[in-house]
Amino acid sequence: MKKRDKKTVKLGEYDENGKLKVPHTYYGIIKNMGFMFRKIKQYKRIIILLFVLGAITQSVMRYLWSYIAKFLIDIVQAQAGMATKNLSPLWKLLLITTLIELISVGGNTIIQNRVYYQFNYVRFKLTTEKNNKLLSMRYQTLEQPHILDLHQRAANALGGDWQGFGGLMNRSFILLSLAFTMLVTASSIIVLDPRLILVLTAAMLMNYASQRWSIRDDKKHFWDASAPVRRKMSYMERSTQDFDYAKDIRVFSMQPWLLQKQKGILKDYQKLFSRSRNFWLRHSYIYSTTTVVASSVMYYILITQVFRESISIGDFTLYLGLCSAFSSALSDFYDNFGHLQQASNMTDDYRTFMDLQEEEKKDYLDISVLGDSYNFEFKNVCFRYDGAEADTICDLNLSFPAGQKLAIVGLNGAGKTTFIKLLLRLYDVTAGEILVNGYSIYDFRREDYFKLFAPVFQDVVLFAFPFAQNVSMDTPERTDKEKARECLIAAGLGAKLESLEKGIDTELLKILYADGVDLSGGEKQKLALARALYKGAPIMVLDEPTAALDALAEYELYQNFDKIIGEKSAIYISHRLSSTRFCDKITMFAKGRIIEYGTHDELLSKGGEYAALFSVQAQYYEERGGEDEAK
Repeated sequence: MKKRDKKTVKLGEYDENGKLKVPHTYYGIIKNMGFMFRKIKQYKRIIILLFVLGAITQSVMRYLWSYIAKFLIDIVQAQAGMATKNLSPLWKLLLITTLIELISVGGNTIIQNRVYYQFNYVRFKLTTEKNNKLLSMRYQTLEQPHILDLHQRAANALGGDWQGFGGLMNRSFILLSLAFTMLVTASSIIVLDPRLILVLTAAMLMNYASQRWSIRDDKKHFWDASAPVRRKMSYMERSTQDFDYAKDIRVFSMQPWLLQKQKGILKDYQKLFSRSRNFWLRHSYIYSTTTVVASSVMYYILITQVFRESISIGDFTLYLGLCSAFSSALSDFYDNFGHLQQASNMTDDYRTFMDLQEEEKKDYLDISVLGDSYNFEFKNVCFRYDGAEADTICDLNLSFPAGQKLAIVGLNGAGKTTFIKLLLRLYDVTAGEILVNGYSIYDFRREDYFKLFAPVFQDVVLFAFPFAQNVSMDTPERTDKEKARECLIAAGLGAKLESLEKGIDTELLKILYADGVDLSGGEKQKLALARALYKGAPIMVLDEPTAALDALAEYELYQNFDKIIGEKSAIYISHRLSSTRFCDKITMFAKGRIIEYGTHDELLSKGGEYAALFSVQAQYYEERGGEDEAK
């Protein structure tokens, strides 16, 4: 079992059922502790000093009164046999002890608050690192469920002060304090009777072994097993609260169905959680039993020493306090060490995610070798989604010269959008190659290659930023507001800007600002066009951004946009054949293949699939137009 837990699962490994495994690397506590201190040193090295000072002050508070109690009893016993009582030593001892206690408590409180505050700072920095990693991963990778599960585990590892990396820091701080306590108390107890240490240690070892079993089982059968369920819970939570879903939920009366769906997911989670509680119930029973037995033996040994007059009542009180402090510290040590192991296991998930290496070339060509003109060629290109039984794109051969206006048409599911994602390198080809000016598109750094394109996708996403930044898709400092305004006007949003009090500085959405505004579907599409114009890339791509418009409105928008971009290369995608008649070439897709290629007139004259579908669509629009006129 232990070997199976420690096995490294590499990216792309499959289980016996042919399902992709969630990647996992076992780093171990020592390596994770080293990783923790490197991150602390990187972001807040002052924590290391506070770490040690806080551990010492916290340790002193655990056993200080054990020593004081002995001296107090010795003073009381000495005074009991005297005719004249001198309480001055008693008051002095109490005063000094109180001052030490106050200093320790005050110092420890201040240090702990600072330590936990700095711990959070480091944890938030790691969250930023995780988000940066996620943002830099390939689009295709983000569609893989096992990668999403790993990301969910990594997010769990940074989700709180006492789990994952936060738990690793906090438990380490506590363990150092407990180690100081055990060192001081054990040194004193061994002088009296080493058997006390052996009994207490044996009991705690049993408790630790029990806890290890529980942590191992809990990690495997709850935390790992619940990652897909947590992801589903997160999705349902977002869907039921997202304003974009609100209309459909209410109009289609989806509330009962969604609630039932949520109940089913919560039921699955509850089963896993119940199993987790059973593991810890088992541990609780073992812990209680061993603690009672160890305490009984401890009292027996100490009382025996008193009866033999080996120790005084004051010594009895001292060693009883030290044994209790040692036992408590040892118990807490094993308990926290067990939780440290759990936190380390979760930190493994974070580090596994951060260490994921996507296959990339080491030596890239400079994008400048392409010059200012870009000719693309698809040669025998195939693409298949992970887990699919057939190719979505199959044996695709197509040339796209610089300056050409190319239309990609076909019915829904023909492979048009997949073609665009391959061109944009959002997907990597399964077979074949895509060339630009004779070079493979994979010879260039992905970020540099992206700069060649200004895409407008069908699903337009708004960000909770001002209008200007939603156009520039960049920071305020690097946003040219005047250029953004010109692009918005060119895209048809001039009247909208004039109607807004803050104009180009108006916040979009009400997520971050109460006075934010939302846009209609048509306005979102125009904003997306403005983004493409602002980027000014040499190749424009419109992937059915006007699908919600009627054919005439789409045709007019495409033609207007074509006039705006001038001589630049452009790809227009639509399932409406009439919208792209103005393009230089038209490529018709069906079932992932090119079935026809040519100009609009050439394809009509062939009388093939394009002509037949165009005739059907044209007849529909003529009939609908006649009905409208009759009304």
